[in-house]
Amino acid sequence: MTATAERMKAMRERRRARGVREVRLALPDSRLQSVQRRVALQVAGLRRGDEDAALAWIEAVSDFDTPHETR
Repeated sequence: MTATAERMKAMRERRRARGVREVRLALPDSRLQSVQRRVALQVAGLRRGDEDAALAWIEAVSDFDTPHETR
């Protein structure tokens, strides 16, 4: 195992010991014109009323902005 691989393994083990797990995400590259066109087409197909309803639901069920009561 190379020195770099050993350092990465040790770092992952230290994180796991602290209860942290590594997660990797694969996302579309927004710098590509093909991705930009695809996103633009999807955005153009959105209906304002549907989006407003979805946002209202998200706000109704989320409590991120509401301070929690202390008991």
